[in-house]
Amino acid sequence: MQSGLNGWPFPRARVELAYGEWLHKQRQDSAARAHLRAAIETFDALGVIPWSERARQLLRATGETSRPRIPEARDQLSPQELQIAQLAAEGLSNREIGQKLYLSHRTISSHLYRVFPKLGITSRTELQYVLDRTMTGRATAPAPSYGTAR
Repeated sequence: MQSGLNGWPFPRARVELAYGEWLHKQRQDSAARAHLRAAIETFDALGVIPWSERARQLLRATGETSRPRIPEARDQLSPQELQIAQLAAEGLSNREIGQKLYLSHRTISSHLYRVFPKLGITSRTELQYVLDRTMTGRATAPAPSYGTAR
């Protein structure tokens, strides 16, 4: 059984934010930074951008800057591109994806051609890694690449 707010990431991040804000008002900026960083990390992971931006503003007020939020794969891709990318990451060929979605294999190829640069990747192996990392919030090591895409 979990105690406290460990099982409730959003309320916990709000408490971190409020405490960081209170510490900042008490002129304890160095102590506030750790709490604000924790809040930003959780808000980014949950995708609650307004809260994340508020925490970033407070962190800047303490004299520290944070990296801007990097859009997740689901933010960069259209719903159809995301669906095709997920199927490709599962190892399906363009023809197999086309059969599932009632599209030609050339349409699938053109979608993937647009998906790869959006995600900053060049192979299906990287596609699997990027989607796994951004969709589940955990990073796994990419599988070895054995050649060309299908």
